[in-house]
Parts: sequence; C-alpha cells; structure tokens
Amino acid sequence: MTCCGCLRWAERLADHRPYPDPESLLAAGDEASYDLTSAEQVEALAQEAPAPLPPARPGPGTLAAHTALRAAHAAYELRFRHAFVICLDGYRPDELMDQTLHAIRTRLAHEPDEERSVAAEELRRLAHARLARLAAGCP
Repeated sequence: MTCCGCLRWAERLADHRPYPDPESLLAAGDEASYDLTSAEQVEALAQEAPAPLPPARPGPGTLAAHTALRAAHAAYELRFRHAFVICLDGYRPDELMDQTLHAIRTRLAHEPDEERSVAAEELRRLAHARLARLAAGCP
C-alpha cells in the first residue's frame, strides 16, 4: 500500500507472490496499475500526499519559485480535487523545481478526462519506482 494506495492493486500483487525476480514484480505492478478503474484511481490519488516542494536552490528567485509552486498546487487541487502527482525520477536535483512547476502549469490546462489519464500514468510511474526501491532493498 505504500507503493500505490489502492487496496485491489496491493491485493493483486500479494496474491501472485512469490515473484521469480524483481522484473516480474515490476511488470505485475505495471499491469495492476493499467487495470485501475476510475474509482480505484480516485482511491489511490486520495492516499497520495501532495508532492513535496523540491529542495530550494540557493540564489535569487528561490522564494518566488516556491511561492509560485505552492499557488500552482493549490490551483491544481481546487480544479481536479486531488493532489498533484508526478514522478520525477531521472531528473537532477537542480531540475526538480522547474520540472514540477512546468508540469503542474501544463496539466492545469488539461480537461478533466485528459488529466485523469495523465495522473493515472504518473501513479503507475510512482508505484513502479517505489516497488523498484523496495525490491532493491530485499535480499
């Protein structure tokens, strides 16, 4: 449940244990993510904490960037009624704030159906990354 806040998703992964290798576990997680119903996506999104603010970069504009990001998060949650989710794996720490702000501003322009699809893909990517980190820590 720490990887994806949907009970059926977690049960599907648990029901098919043991997995022969981490790749099989990750593939099962992806498949379960693709199969989420609208209600299950809502369930998973409700369990997501708002994306944390990226670490502040030293320099001018940091306070303004954090203020803009907080305002964008609030506007997103007001428009779509759930926390903004984004998987930022693969970005350098100095890119996180710009990527997050760009993504949230872009996604605020989406129609609700389009944003549901984007949020579902971000949930899948987050669950995949979380499962990969858990699997890496297991013998």
